Amino acid sequence: MACSTFLCPVAFSFSQKPLQSTFLHSSVNPSLLTLNVLPKKLRKPHQLRSLIVAKSNGSDSADVPDRLISALCYFYPFFDGIQYGKYVITQFYPVQAIIQPLVPAIRVFKSFPFNGFLVFLTLYFVVVRNPNFSRYVRFNTMQAIVLDVLLIFPDLLERGFNPRDGLGLDLMMSLDSTVFLFLLVCLVYGSSSCLLGQLPRLPIVAEAADRQVL
Repeated sequence: MACSTFLCPVAFSFSQKPLQSTFLHSSVNPSLLTLNVLPKKLRKPHQLRSLIVAKSNGSDSADVPDRLISALCYFYPFFDGIQYGKYVITQFYPVQAIIQPLVPAIRVFKSFPFNGFLVFLTLYFVVVRNPNFSRYVRFNTMQAIVLDVLLIFPDLLERGFNPRDGLGLDLMMSLDSTVFLFLLVCLVYGSSSCLLGQLPRLPIVAEAADRQVL
């Protein structure tokens, strides 16, 4: 089945025990919580750090930069698995309308064969393993990474079983479409939840991400 017009140019491939502390409300801004009480014998300049938790409407939420970074991470597995949508995209115009604004970014992502692997290394070592990022960012990034790793299985299945027609082709089309729709739902749910300051937990991958993010 031929690719849709706008997607044809895209080349698809593929402890220490924590110190006991007391939280005190800031007298200046009640929306901030500051950690500033430590045992006297351990009260040294390099140990007196402030822990600030942003609050919105009385409930815990991530700050704006964390939300944006987390939301963007979910585009990684979607771009990496966009080729599984070749059947759905050509048959359903609403899906084409959703994908159309992302085509320039998809072209850049697919322009170099190792871009996906480089993005994987960057997200894992620069974000997930970096304690300077909040756990909110690291957890969402790890979910996106695990989701992308799972794409290995449909890829191996396609390489080992590549029918040209008949029932086999129908089954492969169904598999590809299911994978693509799952990636699309994860992108919409994950990114929108992050932008709203909520913590999305994707099926299948959330528990694995929890184990990797301390």
